Amino acid sequence: MRDLTSPAAWSLPPPERGRVRGGGVSPAWAAAVALTIALAALALPARAQEPTPSDDEVNAIAKGLYCPVCENVPLDVCPTQACAQWRETIREKLAAGWNQQQIQQYFVEQYGGRVLATPPPSGLNWLVYLLPPVAFVVAAYFLWRTMRRWAGARRPAPSPDAPTDDPYVARLEEELRRRS
Repeated sequence: MRDLTSPAAWSLPPPERGRVRGGGVSPAWAAAVALTIALAALALPARAQEPTPSDDEVNAIAKGLYCPVCENVPLDVCPTQACAQWRETIREKLAAGWNQQQIQQYFVEQYGGRVLATPPPSGLNWLVYLLPPVAFVVAAYFLWRTMRRWAGARRPAPSPDAPTDDPYVARLEEELRRRS
């Protein structure tokens, strides 16, 4: 057994001569080190080369979302800290390659459908899309009917040559003919 208390026990043994040719590093060891360095270089992400999304790109998505804290305030103009964090999350998702639908779906899954500026046409929300055009068509129809009724109510003025059935008018015209 070796005595580990002496300083000589902790020193390295002298290198053996003749083990490696040329007194350098073995080719297998050099190849392993080179391969490790190459794999490490390929595994590093190239984040510095990717452009970060601009404020315009973030706000284009943010205006389709509403603030979770404030009532009826779009995310792109809300000054709260929560909205600043949401905009930063949108920026991160855009940098990761997400599109607008994926980002909106992420926020809907996190906070519910109330965060969307335009509700999806499902459930009773379809009424929001259907009622305005139907109301416009119905109002246009009633306006058209009313205008036709008003036009039909007007009677044209009788022409002077048309005979009248009123005995007073007939007698007045007879009197005027005699005097002229």
